[in-house]
Order: sequence, then C-alpha cells, then structure tokens
Amino acid sequence: METLYHSTRSADDGVLSKEAILAGIAPDGGLYVSDQVGTAKLDLPTVCSQNYHSTARTVLGTLLGDYTDDEIAQCVEGAYGDQWDTQAITPLTPLGSDWLLELYHGPTSAFKDVALQMLPRLMSVARSTAGRGLDIMILTATSGDTGKAALEGFADVSGTGVTVFYPDGKVSDVQRLQMVTQHGNNVAVCGIHGNFDDAQTEVKNIFADEQFASRLLKADCVLSSANSINVGRLVPQVTYYFDAYSQLAKKGAVTPGEKIDFCVPTGNFGDVLAGYYAKLLGLPVGKLIVASNANNVLTDFITTGTYDRRRPFHKTISPSMDILVSSNLERLVYYLSGNDCELIASYMSDLSEKGHYSVSPAILEKLQESFACGCADDDDTRATIRATWEDLGILIDTHTAVGKAVLDARPSEGRQRVCLSTASPYKFSADVLAALGKDVTGLDGFSCMDALEQLTGTVAPAQLSNLRTADERHVDVCDKPQMIDFVEAACKRVFA
Repeated sequence: METLYHSTRSADDGVLSKEAILAGIAPDGGLYVSDQVGTAKLDLPTVCSQNYHSTARTVLGTLLGDYTDDEIAQCVEGAYGDQWDTQAITPLTPLGSDWLLELYHGPTSAFKDVALQMLPRLMSVARSTAGRGLDIMILTATSGDTGKAALEGFADVSGTGVTVFYPDGKVSDVQRLQMVTQHGNNVAVCGIHGNFDDAQTEVKNIFADEQFASRLLKADCVLSSANSINVGRLVPQVTYYFDAYSQLAKKGAVTPGEKIDFCVPTGNFGDVLAGYYAKLLGLPVGKLIVASNANNVLTDFITTGTYDRRRPFHKTISPSMDILVSSNLERLVYYLSGNDCELIASYMSDLSEKGHYSVSPAILEKLQESFACGCADDDDTRATIRATWEDLGILIDTHTAVGKAVLDARPSEGRQRVCLSTASPYKFSADVLAALGKDVTGLDGFSCMDALEQLTGTVAPAQLSNLRTADERHVDVCDKPQMIDFVEAACKRVFA
C-alpha cells in the first residue's frame, strides 16, 4: 500500500514517501508525517524470529509503501553490509541489570550510521524512479555526529552533493576531524560562529528561501536534508527498537507481548521519536525515557507541557545533545494532538516568534503516558562513566552516560530496560579519560585516545585512530548570514 505524507502544518498536497524523502522538508517549513503510521502493526512473533536485515525490510516496507520489495531489499543489503564491524549491526549487551543497545558499530562510530547508510540509497532509488533528472544538494546542520555520517553516506554518490555546517569549537576534536578530513568530489564542510541551534535555524531558513530555490532550480538543482527532519532519516531508526526486542526475546529475557522501557540520550528528538513510531507499529513499549544533559528543555517540556527555548545555552561534554530547539518534537506533538495541522502551525509560530509554546492538558496527558524524562549535568555524566567502568567493566561515551545516569535514577517498575548507546567512547576520548580520573591537561585528542586504550585495555576503532594522519581538507568557517553563499558556491562547484 502506498504511503502518503504531508506537512505537520498542512494536510494539503500529500506526497508519496519517495517524494517526501527527496524533498527532505515540506514547502511550508513543516515536517513530513503520515496519518497511516500505526494503521498496520508488525507481527511481533515474526519479528522476534528475524535477523536485523529482515526486520529492516519489514519496517521500511511498512512505512515507505511506494518502494517495491526489491528496492527495499537492495537498500537494506547495501546499507548493512561489510562497512559494519558486526553482523548483528546493533548488538544488545548486558549493562548490570539493564541492557545496552550498541548503535556505534558503523563506519563513523555513531548511531547516525544506521540511518545515513540507508538514506543515500533510498534517495538514489527515489531519484531514479522520479524521472526528474535534478541534482540534489544535501544540506545539513550537525551537532557533531550527523555531519560525518552524512558525508560518509553521500560521498561521491552520483547526482548528489552534501554540504555540512557544524558549530565551530562546539564539537569534539575527533568529531571535527572526521568532517574536515572527508574525501569526495561532492562534499563541502564549513564551521559556523555560533551553536547548533544557530546552524539548524539558518539551514531551515535556507530551505524556506524561495528566491534561492528558484536560482538553484534554474541550474537543475534542488535541496534536501540528511537531518532527522527527513523522514528517510527517521524511518530506518525504527528498526533497532524492534531488533532490540527480538534480541531480548532470543535471550529469554522477555516473552513476546511483555513491555520494555527504552532510555534514549536525546538532542534533536529524532532517535527517541523512532521509538514512538515503533510503539505505533505495535512494539510493546512501557516508557520512552528522554535523557537530557544540562540543556534540559525537553525535561521541562515533558514535565510541564511548556516548551521554552528562552534559556542559557550550555556547552557540555555531551556536545551532540547541546540543543535547545528539538526539531522532531513537532512530529510527536502532531500525533499527540490528533493530527491537528492548524494547531501545530500555531505552536511552531509561537516558538519562532515568542520562543515558547504550551500544549493543552489533554496533549500533556498523552505525552506523559508514553514518555518519561530526566537530565544529568556534566558531573553526573563523569560519575556515571567512572562507575560504569569500575563496577561493570563497560566503557561508555559521554552521551550514553547521560542516558545511564537518568536510567539509574529511576525505579525499574519491573520491566526490562534498554539504554541506547549512541557513540563510541573514543569519539570523546579526552572527556572519558578525565572522567576516569586521569589528568588530560596539555594532551591532544589522540594522546587521550592512546592513554584510554592503555588504561582500559580496549581498542579505538581504526576509523577514529587513523584520523591522526589524515589531511584537513575543509577549513572554512563563516557567520550565519554567509551560510547561504557557501551553499550556493558548493552547488556551483559540485554540479559544474
């Protein structure tokens, strides 16, 4: 069955999933959603008998109905092949009395690989069947991990280019090097003076600039997104929630139908929203626990129903979560509102113009039925990294530690609990090493990486340790108003 998508802010002009993926964001600035999500449920006993690849085909086939079975199978096989260091793709391992879902076994050592190895393939299929013949520039803002995963996924993909903006000085050394050393004739990388919210807001403004879009179209070029605002980024992440449940069932930890909880370290809300999609598709989810760092705007929202970005921005040791405007929340509120586009448009207008909005008591009640929340500051994060290593012998990164700190502070309610581990600890070697009590003064990122290996007996992923000898190819840094000029120049260079 074909799947129709429309903007969160207007039900007019529905499109098929291929068109939604190619566009990335709706013309009115809203995010693409489908009112069909949840009308079909996945058969849980079948899921519990499948491997990752089979479940991925099932999930994508359900949510992207205009892709053929052969197209989905081709995309799955290409996305989850030898570029992963485990055939399990996202293995589930013990974490004390809980479980750790390891999402960092892909080529960039972060959970974004699950979707960004898939998205270019979905987009290539959509482009080839659309018959448009237009070049596509992928435009993305990153808080650290999306950028490299997008660059890796789209590098030298025919008919596409990829431009990434990151907040200069507000990502880890390894994250920056992953981006600025990227090879590919169709890639462009630029730091900006500001934080992730500044980058993300300006990227949205560029998408909404009709004059700019017209100029690009005259050159047979259109923009699309690799952020989780693109439904093609969001949908593949649903798979690992079902696969985690399947792994628990195969271990005998649950019987099909038992509810489990997921704790998700969250910034832009895409990762945990995928868990809500899984619940809509029939996964027995008790609570989706949203774990925030000191930038705890989501904690306050889930607690009070008021989203208020008017607060200090904190630079933390979990930089990928340093976000005050969580874009994917718009999709969740849409579903919780009963699919009320007019209401969502009003909320988003208030957020843009006033800096805040408040949902109705009915929406808040629905929100709290499915979601719980908590936050952890840097001291909590460091203490959790150290305790997890000393007590369990498990090395976790600064973002996973936020999730575990929040999980540890909550009662179990008798359910199995899964903490999503979103990145290799070696992407944040200095902060992890310092959390283990070592002095990192004067040490660069690779010295910290080496010291962390020696201290723990673990091994850094080769794709990270090899960065020490890579050349920096992308050294541009600009102010927000210059971002659109950088994109236009990148389009001219890539598609000349």
